[in-house]
Amino acid sequence: MNTTRLEAFSDGVIAIIITIMVLEFKVPHDASLAALRPLLPVFLTYVLSFVMLGIYWNNHHHLMHLTQRVSGRVLWGNLHLLFWLSLIPFVTAWMNETHRSAVPVAAYGVVLLGAAAAWSIMQAQIVRHEANVQVREAVGADWKGRASLLAYVAALPLAFAWTGLSLGLFVVVAMLWLVPDRRIESRVYRGGA
Repeated sequence: MNTTRLEAFSDGVIAIIITIMVLEFKVPHDASLAALRPLLPVFLTYVLSFVMLGIYWNNHHHLMHLTQRVSGRVLWGNLHLLFWLSLIPFVTAWMNETHRSAVPVAAYGVVLLGAAAAWSIMQAQIVRHEANVQVREAVGADWKGRASLLAYVAALPLAFAWTGLSLGLFVVVAMLWLVPDRRIESRVYRGGA
């Protein structure tokens, strides 16, 4: 089967996840700029989570444009990824409610680790199922994916020693993925997808 339904469903789920996150913002009752100051940490956590979701959406978009057909395993791999992504609003809100305490920051790390692992599994299923050589070449060694997994694993125990360092690792991973990865995108445009 082709990727159309999988893409549409994934796009819808990610849009809902982002909507849920923004609804967590509490509007200040004061009309001054000073009333926004306590919301700055909440906003920064939202930005991190939004960027993470945006990275997954962007990479999913490019990977699906190279993928010509999906199997049941790919569908389940995609659902596995969406499961972890759907938990991001919960752990984001929990971190904000507890002022980034150790357990919620660690839980955020577990969710990011789960999403990264699910991405790797789904990507491996696509590579295994897809006869298109472009997908295999585009994915390659996936050093960013492996580095992300290692950073998330390192961030988990750090959350209990120094939450700031753990959050810093999450930001580093986001910045790593914000740097354009031309492996897949170049093949999308070369192949005319």
